[in-house]
Parts: sequence; C-alpha cells; structure tokens
Amino acid sequence: MSQELIYQLALTRIPLIGDVIVKKLLEHFGSAGNIFHARKHELERIDTVGSIRAAALHSFRDFEQMEQEIRFLEKYRIQPLFCTDPAYPQRLLQCYDSPAMLYYKGTASLNTPRMVSIVGTRHPTPYGRAVCETLVQELSDAGITVVSGLAYGVDIIAHKTALKAGIPTIGVLAHGLDRIYPPAHKQIAVEMLEQGGLLTDFPSGTQPDRQNFPKRNRIVAGICDATIVIESGLRGGSLITADLASGYHRDVFCIPGRLHDPQSAGCNYLIKQNKAALLAGAADLLNMMGWDEKSGLVAPPVVQPGLFPELSGDEQLILSLFREKSQRHLEELYLQTQLTGSQVATAVFNLEMQSVLRSLPGQLYELV
Repeated sequence: MSQELIYQLALTRIPLIGDVIVKKLLEHFGSAGNIFHARKHELERIDTVGSIRAAALHSFRDFEQMEQEIRFLEKYRIQPLFCTDPAYPQRLLQCYDSPAMLYYKGTASLNTPRMVSIVGTRHPTPYGRAVCETLVQELSDAGITVVSGLAYGVDIIAHKTALKAGIPTIGVLAHGLDRIYPPAHKQIAVEMLEQGGLLTDFPSGTQPDRQNFPKRNRIVAGICDATIVIESGLRGGSLITADLASGYHRDVFCIPGRLHDPQSAGCNYLIKQNKAALLAGAADLLNMMGWDEKSGLVAPPVVQPGLFPELSGDEQLILSLFREKSQRHLEELYLQTQLTGSQVATAVFNLEMQSVLRSLPGQLYELV
C-alpha cells in the first residue's frame, strides 16, 4: 500500500483544503507526503493557506480511513488518478479548479485526441432523441470519445448509441463508484466498462446528492475538446455545463430547435447570444473543430525564423507552432505555449491585426 497514495487521498478529505489549494501546496512542496511532513509555520507561509488551513492539515490523523479507501479501490480495480499522474486527463488539468484526485474504472484512455461531451434535457422530445442518435452514429468513424453524465434523457441516449456504434464512451458520475445512479442505468454502466469507462472525483460512500451534480459537470466540460447541447430549457445542468466549457476555453455547440419550444429554449438562447455555434450535424462539428480528414488541407507553409522581426516574443512563440501545420485550435496554443490566457489572446489578436493569422470558425486559426 503506497504511503504517498494515502497522503494524496488525505489531501482531498481535509476541510477548507480544496482542489486549488492542494495544487498550490504541491507546487511548493512537490508531493503529498512532503506537505504532511511540513512544519505548521511552513504551511502558513504559503499564499491563501494561512493559519486555519495549516492547522487543519497539521492536525489530520484519519489515515486509517484512507487505507480503507485503498482496499476498496484495489478490490474493485479502480484506478486512482492524482493530478500528478501521467494518466490524469491532461485537458482537465488545464482547468484551474480541476479535481486533485479522480477515480476511474474502464478501458478507454482519458487522453484520446478527440473527446466530445454530449448533454441535454432529461426529457427529450422525439426530435431531440433522433438528433442525438443520428449525431453519435455519424461520428462513429471520426475517432471520437463520447462523454456524458449517465443521467436520464440525452445523456443515456448518447451513451447507448455510442455503445451500439462502437464508440468509446465515458460516464462522469456525481457519486462514488460503489453505486450507480440512477439504478436503472446499471446495465449500461457495466457495458461501458468494456467500451469506455466510469469517472468520478467522489470517494466511495458518496451519495448522489443534489449539490454534487454541478461539481460533476465541470469534469464533463473540462475533459473534452467541445461540448454539444441537445435540447435544454433556460435553466438546468446542461446550460451550466455549457457555461463551464466556455469558461475553460472549450468550443460549445447547440442543436437549434423551434422558436417557441421550451425544450429548445436554452439551445436557441446560447446560439442567439453567440455563446455557442449552431450545429446541424456531425459534418459541422468535424469541420469547425478541424477534424475533417477529407477537407484536403494543403501542406503547411514553412515559416522562417526572423521573417517577422517586429513581432514580440509571445507572438513569435505562437507563430512557431504553425510550422508543423497551418491550422491550430486556440486550445492548442494555450497548452503548447504555457502562456496565460490573456497573453495568448493578446498575441493572437496582434497577429490577426498584422495579417499573419486568420480566424476560422470553431476557435481555429491559420496562417495567412
């Protein structure tokens, strides 16, 4: 039984020590074990930790409960994924509030090149059901992993259709992996373990309480390249997920509906407010995400160093990424440059103003 894993689990159980604080402590001390072995005054000196949180860390003694959790994980072959684990979903790691610890059981990678979340109402119309099924079926040859929340309605339709189409599908849960909610979806969940997986940031024994679902939604949004909303009212979890995805600099798409249909009011609103792109089918998604392998893109031009001597260092760094391929998604620029969001936004804007880059739909950019 790994002592470091015991410390990692313990970090997620201490009151007032949230995911953001955990990662800040890791930056300073390097490992969970080092955090627990640090002196109280060393903890207090860390920004945003302070004396109260330092005291909570220093006084934690319930390590036996962590050992019980590890025995549960080992018994049911559940993989604990701490935020320093290479198998931790790297897209999610870029989100400032990503969970420090995840629990995963399944066969699919959480870092496949193309991941899309599909969410929507728990009470879809025949139109919404048909659109969801058709969309997922059309994506069967695109190498996409489908993510959703295993809930009634659009979620479970997406999971079921993905299974039938042979697409990996991952369910993100709002409770521990010692149960399935709703119970009616247990058989589908079992099938998903062989063609996808189940993921949560809640330890065993956690009930599917109402407050857990918005927290679950941040994983659904952050783990994917894009979020698709299929039928939603003006309030509910789907719009929360869409808003989270937008805040994480992910692409958001909505299936449009009839003007006065309450089931589509949320989708139509997001499109109207330019918070989501209108999606008419799988071809639109593949095209706007730059995943259309039939688009016949020409070979990227070679960008010579020093060709734009008036560019800043950030601008030169971003421009260097276009040497390998002429189109890049905005998220790639964030991940590969390690610049802050504002630095990337400023540099990209300046490159557009100098006619070096051109903006395309779906947060894509290409060399002019």
